[in-house]
Amino acid sequence: MNKQDEQLNALNDIRKMMDRSSRFISLSGLSGVFAGITALVGAYFANQEIVNYVNRDLETAYFDAGIEFNLIKIGLLVLIIALVGGALFTYRQSKKKNLPIWDKTAKNLLINLAIPLATGGLFIAALLYVHSNAYGLIAPSCLLFYGLALVNASKYTYTDIRFLGFCEIILGLIAMFNIGYGLYFWAVGFGILHIIYGTLMYFKYERAK
Repeated sequence: MNKQDEQLNALNDIRKMMDRSSRFISLSGLSGVFAGITALVGAYFANQEIVNYVNRDLETAYFDAGIEFNLIKIGLLVLIIALVGGALFTYRQSKKKNLPIWDKTAKNLLINLAIPLATGGLFIAALLYVHSNAYGLIAPSCLLFYGLALVNASKYTYTDIRFLGFCEIILGLIAMFNIGYGLYFWAVGFGILHIIYGTLMYFKYERAK
């Protein structure tokens, strides 16, 4: 090994150290795939719930509050399963790379992710509280605020997350002009896009290592 190769190796080592100190690189692409599959399963059950409600006889149908409660339960269950699966895959990835799962970069990532998400959650809650017939705006709003959260947090992890965020924002804007198809846009944004980007990230950062 000549002197130039040694210098290049030293620069690569310095670059890896800087990446580890400034970016959360334990994020697993498989967590995105798992979240996407979970979202698609949840979208299927939500669609079945809506279809069953519409097809019920008016005399035996539940009030709107019934279907709202069931859809909220499905949404919360999907969120919990996706978070648990994502945490497990990320934990496995951190052990594989011999990196701490909780450090300053992880804290910064979660803070920058949580602020737009919490704002979006409060916005949607206020929207429904003020306008009881604004259910068609839930899915577009979820996509928009989730996309903003990804863009905001991307500086603390892989830059690929930024492009996923842009895709979510664009999809949310399109959904705003197609009220009534929110569940389909939700399935594409949280399901298909997660699977695509999770697969790409897995082969780019994990499989190739």
